[in-house]
Amino acid sequence: MRLSKNFNLSEFTKSNTASRLGLSNIPTSDHVVNLKRLCENILQPLRNGLGHSICVSSGYRGEQLNEAIGGSKTSDHCFGKAVDIDNDRFNELDDSRAFDNTAIFHYVKHNFSFDQLIWEFGNNIRPAWVHVSYRSKEKNRNQVLVAYKDDNNNTQYKIYSDGNI
Repeated sequence: MRLSKNFNLSEFTKSNTASRLGLSNIPTSDHVVNLKRLCENILQPLRNGLGHSICVSSGYRGEQLNEAIGGSKTSDHCFGKAVDIDNDRFNELDDSRAFDNTAIFHYVKHNFSFDQLIWEFGNNIRPAWVHVSYRSKEKNRNQVLVAYKDDNNNTQYKIYSDGNI
């Protein structure tokens, strides 16, 4: 099922973990509507703007899959409202791509309305991946965060400020 010109539902439901554990990862019709909204308002315009493909590393997560990977119980991934992008995976295969995770993060930050944009782990130069969620223009918080591990290896979040990861 096509969600937008360049994105198919299968990109958002594919999960090695779900396959390995025999978990269903099929979204409800409401979740598919949310995924379409995410594609129409963030991903397709991002792809059009960059002129390159985007690597969806994590899209929709059913409740069992989300629990299996240790995701937040309130994760927008479970509702089809969030995606993780890891374009550095492309760079491992083809280093001619100019749009790495850092470029993706800044492009989204400066060009779109979103609910949350998260610089996920990585280092001060490049996130390991970029999380972006979309609810609606009226409900988006445009919250920009950095995810990191504290001394006890627990995930924590702080407000992103330019140059301070």
